[in-house]
Amino acid sequence: MQGPAWLNPRRLEGRIVGLFLALLLVVQLISFGVIRASITHNADESLAAELRTGERVLRRLLEQRAGKLRDAAELLAKDYGFRTTIGLSLAEQGTVETIKDALVNQGERIGASVVAYFDDQLHLVAATRDGAEPFGSALKQLVQSKDGSVLAVQGDHVYQVVAVQVRTPAPVGWVLMGFALDHEVLDDLKELSELDSVALLRSPGQRWQGIVGNLGPEAADALKARLTADEPDAGVLELAGERMRTRFVPLLEEDKHLGVLLLRSLDEALAPYRQLQLILLGLTVLGVAVFALLSVLLARGISNPITALSGAARRLEGGDYDTPVPATSRLDEVHELALALESMREGIRRRDALVNNLAYVDQLTLLPNRARFAEFLQHHLIHSDTPGAVLMLDLDRFKHVNDVLGHEIGDRLLQSVADRLQALCAPAHSVLARLSGDEFAILLAHTDARLASEAALAILKDFENPLHIDNETIDLGAGIGIALFPEHGHDVNLLLGRAELAMYAAKTRQCGSLIYHAQLDAGSQESLSLLSELRRAVENEELRLFLQPKIDLQQGRVIGAEALVRWQHPTRGLVPPMQFIPFAEQTGFIRMLSAWVLSGAAKFAREALDAGLQLRLSVNLSTRDLMDQDLPAKIEALITPRNVSASSICLEITESAIMDDPERALSTLEHLHAMGFKLSIDDFGTGYSSLAYLKRLPVDELKIDKSFVMAMERDLDDARIVRSTIELAHNLGLTVVAEGLETAKAWAMLSRLGCDEGQGYFICKPMPQEQFIAWANAWEPPDTATLTAAESVIAKLG
Repeated sequence: MQGPAWLNPRRLEGRIVGLFLALLLVVQLISFGVIRASITHNADESLAAELRTGERVLRRLLEQRAGKLRDAAELLAKDYGFRTTIGLSLAEQGTVETIKDALVNQGERIGASVVAYFDDQLHLVAATRDGAEPFGSALKQLVQSKDGSVLAVQGDHVYQVVAVQVRTPAPVGWVLMGFALDHEVLDDLKELSELDSVALLRSPGQRWQGIVGNLGPEAADALKARLTADEPDAGVLELAGERMRTRFVPLLEEDKHLGVLLLRSLDEALAPYRQLQLILLGLTVLGVAVFALLSVLLARGISNPITALSGAARRLEGGDYDTPVPATSRLDEVHELALALESMREGIRRRDALVNNLAYVDQLTLLPNRARFAEFLQHHLIHSDTPGAVLMLDLDRFKHVNDVLGHEIGDRLLQSVADRLQALCAPAHSVLARLSGDEFAILLAHTDARLASEAALAILKDFENPLHIDNETIDLGAGIGIALFPEHGHDVNLLLGRAELAMYAAKTRQCGSLIYHAQLDAGSQESLSLLSELRRAVENEELRLFLQPKIDLQQGRVIGAEALVRWQHPTRGLVPPMQFIPFAEQTGFIRMLSAWVLSGAAKFAREALDAGLQLRLSVNLSTRDLMDQDLPAKIEALITPRNVSASSICLEITESAIMDDPERALSTLEHLHAMGFKLSIDDFGTGYSSLAYLKRLPVDELKIDKSFVMAMERDLDDARIVRSTIELAHNLGLTVVAEGLETAKAWAMLSRLGCDEGQGYFICKPMPQEQFIAWANAWEPPDTATLTAAESVIAKLG
């Protein structure tokens, strides 16, 4: 169970409340400690003063008692009867008894513990008690010191003793009186000063012992256990659970020690202050409670707006940009933060709307784009079980419109097509989107194969009406692929892929529209598998460089070779180029293959040169290669480390590659020609280039397509094309290479027609590069002088 926020130290409320309460408690504890220490100190000082006063009171009481004794002794010493009795001879019978009776009477009257009469020689004459002889020493002390009184220890008792000389009128003796030091003096002291006291006596080498006191039994026993041989120090003793402040008052310091231990209860002295401390503690607790309440209210006043802003931030994180950020705090800083978050929310909301528009709307046609169309399709597939169809449409000749009429006309063409498709799809409540370029897609719900075909036919029929843009009439055509769901899949990417596959098949077959079927996908899946493996073939060194020799037909010597790539697959064996080259061109991987062939050709050219062979190696470039503006720099970086001259490499380009973007191709070819590379137009005669454009190209040779060379022996028209191509090339200052040379007769004909170079199976099939140098060294040209068939064909050409 989660407690209140102000009890959680990790929350702002908890930290504010905790900090405030901690500060208050520290201050209160320090104050409480200081006050308590001050009270204890003051109480201790007060008790010490009381004990000092008690000492003075004790001594005053002893003095008063001594005065009382002295007065009684003087009264007795001046008594006429007593002096008369003393004057009698001690030898007379009854004289001592009479003196004793007088002493007893006087002692009982004043409550003396002992009364004795000594003669002038300080010999005991009579006493009120037996064993009074030891008091003679006290009398001698009084006579010698002339003190008013002395304390005498007799056994375990202490007596306060006074003495008065008896005169008749001459000195005849001494009257001695003593009071036992008992509870009376200590009780008087307690009544006057509220001090407890214990008279202590210690014989030399013995422990102190209490002889009389007014402590309770438990306290007296506790004190007895704590007494040692040392003089008690002034301090605090705990007796029977009560702390007592003490002061020792020495009374006698001779062979025996005597003193009074004064005690005052420290707990009793502190009792009034404890009440004050309890009141102070109560006020502290009340203050902490009030302070805690105020701290909680203050913390909530700060944390609640921040919590609200945190919730607003989480809403923003979750994509809720429509709920305003509350700004209700009275704190300026929090209010400003709320305003800043609100401004941020507004900014994010505007940018989110813009981003969504850019991310999901095609900016040219204002139709949904591919991502948005995929979302619509995914939503339909998840939330509906009804069948439907995806139609994918690609315009015919759109690139030609862009190239001839410009991109502005092309953009307006796409907008017009979008308007037409929207008009056609509106009644069916379909979803129309522009996927890319000139590709459009249509989602048809509640549709089967027949209705989808009818919808495609309606689009194609509408496209029979041309468009009119700025006095330009543009004929429309399209290929439409159809994928049905759930029949052809229940995945967005799968349906789009199969619709696209059907669309390309429809364009290839020129059948207008086509519904996807499994036969369309088998070859593609195999190609995709090969392409995936091809990406790893370069890293695993599975590619092999093959060379097909090129022969000087006039001299019969080896002058070069065409570099070809082969794939030695670990399980498929040697994969034919036509199974992976077209797909490499479609995906752009052809650039990596071209770089690999160029690097291998440069390396072999270096090896052949080191072996004494001056060869020119031809390498084919694809359309993607030719459109790469960095192609010259890349080729230079590949051949420079091999220390091979640019003239030893011939770059072959097809006519179709040049005509895809003539201006860019011309720029790239001029750059390559300036670097010293030989340039050749491959498959000449099968493309669409004009002679006017051909003369602008910086090429060095033409390569006659093998379809003409292989048929010229039996087809006079093909022979005329070959002859005309050779003459045209020579007139333009170009050399001519004939590929597809497969017979001795073809060799002879080409040689008679003036063809410069040839290559084909008659000379040699493509071979691994490791075999080429040995083959070239062993090459012998064929003897074609005896062939008359070639002369007869040439003669027919006129």
